[in-house]
Amino acid sequence: MQLGRTLGHCLLACPCFLTDDIKSLTTWSADKLVLFNSLQFCLFFLVVTPSYFLLPHKYRWTLLLGASCAFYMSFVPAYILILLGTILIDYWVGLRIDASEGHRRKQWLWLSIAANVGILVLFKYLTFFTTILQDVGLLPSTLGTLHWLLPIGLSFHTLQAMGYTIEIYKRNQIPERHLGIFALYVLFYPQLVAGPIERPQQLLHQFRERHQFTYRMATNGLRLMLWGLFKKVVIADRLALVVDDVFAHPDTAMGPSVMVGALFFTLQIFCDFSGYTDIARGAAQIMGFRLMENFNYPYAAANIADFWRRWHISLSSWLRDYVYIPLGGNRLGFWRKQLNLAITFVISGLWHGANYTFVVWGALHAFYQFVHQLFLELTKDKDDDDQQLTPFVSDLLFPMLTFAGVVMAWIFFRANTVSDGVTMVINLFMGWNVDGVDQVLAMPFTIADWLINWALLLGMLGMSVGLQHRGFTSWLAIQGRFLRYGIYYGLILAIIFFGQTGSRSFIYFQF
Repeated sequence: MQLGRTLGHCLLACPCFLTDDIKSLTTWSADKLVLFNSLQFCLFFLVVTPSYFLLPHKYRWTLLLGASCAFYMSFVPAYILILLGTILIDYWVGLRIDASEGHRRKQWLWLSIAANVGILVLFKYLTFFTTILQDVGLLPSTLGTLHWLLPIGLSFHTLQAMGYTIEIYKRNQIPERHLGIFALYVLFYPQLVAGPIERPQQLLHQFRERHQFTYRMATNGLRLMLWGLFKKVVIADRLALVVDDVFAHPDTAMGPSVMVGALFFTLQIFCDFSGYTDIARGAAQIMGFRLMENFNYPYAAANIADFWRRWHISLSSWLRDYVYIPLGGNRLGFWRKQLNLAITFVISGLWHGANYTFVVWGALHAFYQFVHQLFLELTKDKDDDDQQLTPFVSDLLFPMLTFAGVVMAWIFFRANTVSDGVTMVINLFMGWNVDGVDQVLAMPFTIADWLINWALLLGMLGMSVGLQHRGFTSWLAIQGRFLRYGIYYGLILAIIFFGQTGSRSFIYFQF
């Protein structure tokens, strides 16, 4: 009864996914299966989830593995071979690390890292690095460059697979001896394409647990999925129309246009990525799986260090544990700490994409960290080694500067080239006159579009401050029935009437 009741809620919410023309009901596009905001995924979810609970426990991993393979193969079928290759290597290396002692353990670990990073370099960075070598004269310019189609989500499952062997090497995880369960750990469809990046000790054991269907678990998951879908198709995809228009004309964009484009992209990328994570966590939670929270109202951060404790938590914690701390962390003095932070943030930038813009974005965040750490060092009380900051500095100035710095860095993240990013930053401080305002008003958007977009921007930022200690879905769960269902149907109607059509891809799919 509970399963049927929940399926009824799912079917009621299905119109949320029908953001395409109604004719899409009679067509099927396999490549859209990986898009959580598509009808194809809705149907996939409605088949896989009930089947999971109807099957005996011992067969459930087989269903999830097959469904996850089909999910990934809907993009480019041949690329499943890349994942299967890395799965076999890491599975075997994990067993060898566990069976080895001394320097042999490290040799096996480096084999796993070399294999995973090598595949990532081949498909994501080979053209970029070849171009750099040609620019500095180390390779002839007549040598052509290979152009690969980047396997979707390659960076995410590469880090997850490497985390598995690293944790075995550190003796924090015993190797998984069931090849199918290990393959499912890498391929689990809700978080396969864009995370969160799960540690083996957090996720692997869950595939062996016997999950019973509960109405509460299902409604909590559906609530997350609905909220994530709203953030994606109503907020992120609406703002994208303005963002795309501004960043397509970096040379002519005046200050007001650059400000609007940067602010809207700041909210777009958050709602796009956190929306994906909410849908992923919700889909997994309905089946009983617990995925980590990846965002914690990052734009309400008290300072730049706090921002990185709140933004893309699974990636920042991965880089902290496997890059920053092995480099020495903060154990080797102030200046070595800054070098370690700089290396970590540049790697973070490169991880996002093979473009100088991402390197600049990472370097800017390293610079922000340096300025923040230097300020704390200079203002530290020499007697009790404690900070004496006024409320104005800690509660107002730091949060405002942090948000401004994050927005500035997003300009380079979104720009097509570093030159475009520099041009837009310069233009940000120019054209603050009638012509600049007219340029914004001349964009191909109605007054209603502008009002809706600004209301969404201010509303989401307000929620970041007001609900940062209790997430929206957690707050919603404790409200009365009439308010809850009023919000549910309000979100559904907003998705139907204000959501953007076309099943627009998620930003982080390119990484």
